[in-house]
Amino acid sequence: MMDAIAIDRLTKRYGTRIGVSELSLRVAAGSVYGFLGPNGAGKTTTIRVLMGFLKPSEGRANALGQYCWAASDTIKRNVGYLPGDLRLYSWMTARTALDLFGSVRGMDLVASGLMLAEEFGLDVDVLVRSMSRGMRQKLGIVLALAHKPKLLILDEPTASLDPIMQEKLHDHIRQLAAAGHTIFLSSHTLSEVERLCDRVSILREGRLVAEDSIAALRKRAARRVTIRWRNAGDTANAPTPPLELDRRTDAEWSGTLSGTMPELIAWAATVRDMIEDLSIGEPDLTEVFHGFYR
Repeated sequence: MMDAIAIDRLTKRYGTRIGVSELSLRVAAGSVYGFLGPNGAGKTTTIRVLMGFLKPSEGRANALGQYCWAASDTIKRNVGYLPGDLRLYSWMTARTALDLFGSVRGMDLVASGLMLAEEFGLDVDVLVRSMSRGMRQKLGIVLALAHKPKLLILDEPTASLDPIMQEKLHDHIRQLAAAGHTIFLSSHTLSEVERLCDRVSILREGRLVAEDSIAALRKRAARRVTIRWRNAGDTANAPTPPLELDRRTDAEWSGTLSGTMPELIAWAATVRDMIEDLSIGEPDLTEVFHGFYR
């Protein structure tokens, strides 16, 4: 199956400043792919190249099998795109926006757009100038989804959405991926990326510093362990657990697992009469992601 996105040694310069440098990655069709990095890392530059807004200084970016710069008109017409700095004409309503975007794309978007507007609780006759930030974000989502694109590029899609709407969008993304659509998701919400994405890449200062599956990243992530002791005096004679302890009192020890799970279980067996409770948390991907940002 053809990759939905293929980027090869992409470099984009702005004069002497580098926006992105020698970036190469592949996004498989039908996947949800996370694109991460701190502000200024090069994410928006990469997305603008993919959308045909910027010409690469070197290298190449393809979307849906087409060179993004040469096929810019086709890319803009066929790819669903929600920018992080969404701007809409103040005189628009959702209904007029669907008419306008439909004429640009050469298709009738009203029926599908109205269904999406109902799903996301958007009043289609309110003027943009009277919309809250959350309503404008919903309109951007509707416009990005209405033509049922095979490739959807989302830049901070849940910004300004309440938790219920965030979950609705997450469900919609999962349904699209299950139907073979590809979602390229740039987000600062790491829990969102962890729940939705199959693979992620991480940029820092314009360069790719990591690219892996969520499953592989989870294996790198440390688990949080908390031990509560029956009696305060017991801890003086307790052997050292396979943990990096960052909190140690007479009543409780806590830290991250530094050894293996079997090592922790074997250690716990030696002090089982001294332990009141032992809790082991899920792997914490936040620290893994932040480690690449530093």
